Amino acid sequence: MAQSEPTAPLDGPGAAMLDALFSQSLVGLHLLDTDLRVVRVNTATPAMRDVPVEDVVGHRVDEVYGLLDADEVMALVRGVLDSGVPLVAHIVRAHRRGDPGHQYFHEISVFRLETPSGDVLGLAVAVVEVTEREESRAREVVLEMTREHVGRTLDVLETCQELVDVLVPRVADIAVVEVVDAVLRGDHPPLAPLPRDVPLRRAAFRSAAGGGSTGTGTDAPQAHPLGDVRALPGPTPYTQALSDLRPRAVASLDEDLPWLAADPARARAIRAAGAHTLITAPLTVRDTVLGLISLYRTRQGEPYDEDDVSLLLQVADHTALSIDNARRYTREHTIAATVQRQLLPRRPSSHPALETTPLLLPPDSGGQWYDTIPLSGARTGLAVGGVVGRGLHAAAVMGQLRTVVRSLAAFDVEPDELLARLNDTATFLAAERATLPTADPLHRQALAARFAYAVYDPLTLTCTVAGAGSPSLVVVHADGSTEVRNVPAGSLLGSEDKTPFAATAFTVPEDSLLILCDTPLPALVASGDADALRRLAEQHRGRPLEDLRDDVLYALAGSAEPGPTALLLVRTHPFPADRVGVWQLPDTPTVVATARRLVRDRLADWGVERETAHDTELIVSELVTNAVRYGSPPLELRVINDRALTCEVRDGSASTPRLRHASVADEGGRGLFIVAQLAQAWGTRYTPEGKIIWTEQNPPPV
Repeated sequence: MAQSEPTAPLDGPGAAMLDALFSQSLVGLHLLDTDLRVVRVNTATPAMRDVPVEDVVGHRVDEVYGLLDADEVMALVRGVLDSGVPLVAHIVRAHRRGDPGHQYFHEISVFRLETPSGDVLGLAVAVVEVTEREESRAREVVLEMTREHVGRTLDVLETCQELVDVLVPRVADIAVVEVVDAVLRGDHPPLAPLPRDVPLRRAAFRSAAGGGSTGTGTDAPQAHPLGDVRALPGPTPYTQALSDLRPRAVASLDEDLPWLAADPARARAIRAAGAHTLITAPLTVRDTVLGLISLYRTRQGEPYDEDDVSLLLQVADHTALSIDNARRYTREHTIAATVQRQLLPRRPSSHPALETTPLLLPPDSGGQWYDTIPLSGARTGLAVGGVVGRGLHAAAVMGQLRTVVRSLAAFDVEPDELLARLNDTATFLAAERATLPTADPLHRQALAARFAYAVYDPLTLTCTVAGAGSPSLVVVHADGSTEVRNVPAGSLLGSEDKTPFAATAFTVPEDSLLILCDTPLPALVASGDADALRRLAEQHRGRPLEDLRDDVLYALAGSAEPGPTALLLVRTHPFPADRVGVWQLPDTPTVVATARRLVRDRLADWGVERETAHDTELIVSELVTNAVRYGSPPLELRVINDRALTCEVRDGSASTPRLRHASVADEGGRGLFIVAQLAQAWGTRYTPEGKIIWTEQNPPPV
């Protein structure tokens, strides 16, 4: 079809008004025929003024204007002509003639023109340039995405990567974030200006060319690989931005820039990537320097302008706050982990009849703990627990509770009674926390803790356990059979629930493996991964506990349910029979001499030095005398050659002995005083049949 000629002006007022509309309208106007060729056009917009009218009339718009999505736009316009449904306020992108490197935005509205009889005449197209509005809207989108996606984790490197993922390709074709290396460790950032010798770590990199976050491949050249740590050479725009905390925008990265020679590696990467414009800005918080953001454009033709600088400053402010929050968390986390390490035992206590190894998940939250506590009578207290929460405050509470547990265990209280008294302490600490000012974050955090406590006796092969929360205890026997013991569940320590704690006792055969945990073990019970428990039962004999601990960790890691926070692996061994002496004594006054002789002979067999043996005879004499005089039968004497030389006298009375300080004229009342002077420690332990008075002395040579 031949090209249409421009329509001649109509006569009369209507024609004059139409001419005025096309010459004076602030909106660009086009009239298109049914072949989508321009019939008439005005020059209201800058894009139209760049193209002479004679070059437009008679041509299709995609032949005249540099539409970036020409096929899509023409399809939409053709759809309006065919359907008659208007296209309103649609955004199209285009390049101006002579300026192919800059992108412009236009808002078009297209309407079909018809005669009164319904014949289609063509289309009317109204055009408004909205470049400034759309660029402003795009910047707002970047800011919104930055606020939403950057800083979601309390991890410095992850925060930096989130930032470059937002900026590329929306603002830059290449984005690099470098962070002061000390910030990654949680240390305080240096004050501005940044000293020349302070090293920065390349924390994040992204390229629109396809290098992504890894920066690998020839299409994503880098001056240095991710993780590289070095001080920035200068002077360059990068070092200047870190010196006066002002951004730098370089409109053209040509070979004549003198500062490129100061940083050859970066200059080579710029040339290899084809970057033609740069903007770099410091990451700062309260006049301290955290790092540096550098943005480059390779595909996007226009250089960075003041609006881009303003956008980057806002993005940098948000990112710097997020990095500083992550730094503070890292610092607190490091302090909490350090405090936890100092508060935990250096290594589990060794024992001839017991070996243990702990497992904390995660190992550095600050709130979990374990303990193995030597008790009288060759027994061992086994404790695992975890304070709800993380960080330094959880570590501090953990230290307080662990100290209380140690103190209570020294009084030989039963596990259920120990938990009741420990809960009193936790309740007191929770009440103190509730009185903090409402602005204090701890005021809104309830204090609660999980705890499990067991006492293992290698001489009677019994284990007594109680717990706060939902503890669990798995027993793997020497023959490979397994059982999950039902540990009575109690309320969390510090809660308002006043339900009494309960304990359960059961027999633990020799050469068994115990797994004591402060929470359920979903991966090691029948409802979870039963194969893991079976494998553990089959393989535990003869293997180091550390290897078994790894097996438990792997099994827990594969569980879909949340795992425990702290557990203790315990392997029992037979207590050497030749290191225990037990005698049943008659309830007669002459039994004291018999007891002294029995102990003297046994200590001689053990090779105990003479002075210690003499002290032990005096101790036994006083303990047996008190049992005969103030106790009730049956009487039993037991000496144990363990980590300490232990003497125990059991009788059937529940009356409590009392240490007296007799006066000069008193003829008695010095028995326990003498015992306390000769022994390192002494105490009373109650049993269902009565009580046991025990003493401990320095470990004898073996």
